[in-house]
Amino acid sequence: MPELRLNLITKEWVIIATERAKRPEDFITTVERKVLPPYVETCPFCSGNEAKTPDEVFRLEHDNQWLIRIVPNKFSALSRTGQRERINDGLKHNVSGVGVHDVLIETPMHNLTTAFLPTGQIENIIGAYRRRFMDIYNDPRIEHVIIFKNHGEGAGTSLQHPHSQIIGTPLTAFHIRDRLEQAMRFFDTTGQCLMCKTIEDEKTDGIRVILETEHFITFIPYAALSAFHIWIFPKRHFAAFSDITGQEIADLAGNLKTTLSKLYYGLDNPDFNYVIRSNSPEDSGSEYFHWYISIVPRVSKTAGFELGSGMYINTALPEQSAEFLRNVTPPVA
Repeated sequence: MPELRLNLITKEWVIIATERAKRPEDFITTVERKVLPPYVETCPFCSGNEAKTPDEVFRLEHDNQWLIRIVPNKFSALSRTGQRERINDGLKHNVSGVGVHDVLIETPMHNLTTAFLPTGQIENIIGAYRRRFMDIYNDPRIEHVIIFKNHGEGAGTSLQHPHSQIIGTPLTAFHIRDRLEQAMRFFDTTGQCLMCKTIEDEKTDGIRVILETEHFITFIPYAALSAFHIWIFPKRHFAAFSDITGQEIADLAGNLKTTLSKLYYGLDNPDFNYVIRSNSPEDSGSEYFHWYISIVPRVSKTAGFELGSGMYINTALPEQSAEFLRNVTPPVA
């Protein structure tokens, strides 16, 4: 019989459709992917084409070759110029669209994905995330910063060259506030951080854990919103990504590479999004919130029911999905 599970962190109900459930193997990508070259003349992110993205805001180099570049998004969702202004006119509310929208180019090579990047390069990426995260929060117009990656057409990417995006917005969206408030209510009621309690319970159950490293635990939550929806939580309680240490960056790089490699080889390189969900550096001492990474493989689609009800239907049992990924052994690089 199907069951409804409550995701306490997102405060959303999920129908675990046991009678419609697919085997993990049924989610393997069937889309034929082109073999990409290491360099594309028309790609603005490839090494040698830097003139196409001239307004660089950050560069990491080694032996006169850049490893990472951060540039403004040419098609920015927000304007870097102007002041934040809020206008409330009866039922009409608006805020001026100021903010920051950057692209982090993850490698000079056009044909690499995170699963194939050296762990050291992933460390560089995470370190650059942290640096830019803090820089953007120094802008008094910015209220919230989000770091995310779209991989594949089904995840919303328009350029195949490996990249991530960092956006600073002039307000905090309601669904982010809702999660913060839910965590606050849980803390007020129990005296515990909801995320720390989640880690404790997932480690005790064990059946949804995919990978555990020294500083991080990777698992499919009990009420996963979609098939193979993955969370990576730091074991140490801290609310803001900006407080991550060098040792934790190194550990997270290995964890993230292994997790995405398991997806790559287990589900044949699925499209996916990942996002870093974090408090601001100013609120880093929060007792009730705990930053984390959410990875969403785009192996299933939401439809009218989800839009109409606000609930999700997950046709993959979280326990089976976790077991499947635990048993995927990526080739040794």
